[in-house]
Amino acid sequence: MTQHNLVQLDTALLKEFSEQATAAIVLADGTVWWGQGIGAETWNLGEICFNTAMTGYQEILTDPSYAGQILCFTSVHIGNVGTNLEDYESQSPHILGCILRNPITEPSNYRAQQDLDGWLKKHNIPGIVGIDTRALTHRLRTEGSLDAILVHNRKQDWNIPALVAEVSTWEGLEGKDLALKTTTDKAHQWDMGNWQAEGGYNTPEGGKHRVTVLDYGVKHMILRLLAERGCTVTVLPARASFADIQATNPDGVVLSNGPGDPAATGIYAVPVIQQILEAKIPTFGICLGHQMLALALGAKTQKMTTGHHGANHPVKDHATGRAEITSQNHGFVVDAESLPEEYQTHTSLFDGTVAGLADPKGNFFSVQYHPEASPGPMDSGYLFDRFIEKL
Repeated sequence: MTQHNLVQLDTALLKEFSEQATAAIVLADGTVWWGQGIGAETWNLGEICFNTAMTGYQEILTDPSYAGQILCFTSVHIGNVGTNLEDYESQSPHILGCILRNPITEPSNYRAQQDLDGWLKKHNIPGIVGIDTRALTHRLRTEGSLDAILVHNRKQDWNIPALVAEVSTWEGLEGKDLALKTTTDKAHQWDMGNWQAEGGYNTPEGGKHRVTVLDYGVKHMILRLLAERGCTVTVLPARASFADIQATNPDGVVLSNGPGDPAATGIYAVPVIQQILEAKIPTFGICLGHQMLALALGAKTQKMTTGHHGANHPVKDHATGRAEITSQNHGFVVDAESLPEEYQTHTSLFDGTVAGLADPKGNFFSVQYHPEASPGPMDSGYLFDRFIEKL
């Protein structure tokens, strides 16, 4: 519907703007965006970010890296292919809310099993439609990620001043360890491979290599691609010790993606990662895993103003000079000045941030983006093959 600042409106005018709304986005400065509610009738407090991908919204909504965040989709065609029971990147979504421009249409896809509105209700996620997502995205790009409450209540039973006060006191994501909210409860084996048009996900034969994945909020596709390459995959919780890792007798270790501040998760994870490096176990870091690998090398990380969330991010490979079109989802980044240049292997062509690092001796490497994702062609799939070659 529209945006208005609470402090500029008298009570009568505020009632006029809100009387048709069943949902609202409330910011700390008093700005209120009115719209129509979808999904669960509840409210959540989190950080708004935007994603520029045009496809794969179910995979995006189930990416554990979105824990603590409310997502604004810049694409207007969200919900048009419905949802299903197969395209999950985690056991259950951790995202706090969904912001859309257009109302959700009836799904039109042979794999659809439920419409997006029902899917959001099922997972107790509130959403809002009718928002000028272009204007909201412009503000996010100008000011950076915004703290907000997304509230959906068809009875309009809300207290906007109280919600503003609630947002104003929130500490934000910086300094928060969210990996413990998304990690597995216990060690387990993974044997599911790629999806097949007939029969769903296959079960490849393992045994070629033993790969241990430290789960900070791992996406299922990372595990599928490892299994597809003949790996016997063991998934360990985020707080796993080096002794736990040694007990799996790994040929290699993957440091997974995940949410939150890498410095906070690194308090317990970095000492373990340093032991992995000292033991010279081949290591592959992805997203949060990349950031914590950098921390283990003595580098620093920092909160980004806007973050990278989308499927159209160009990255330059220093070794080849080629550009990859990558899928990214992170709000923190490695401080380039704190990481020796000899370790830096990839650079974002959007803003020059560190997008990859590697051991000059070839024992470990990592990337800030998601090589398991498919932003069109599989530009980054070779990274899994590179990891397998080291085992």
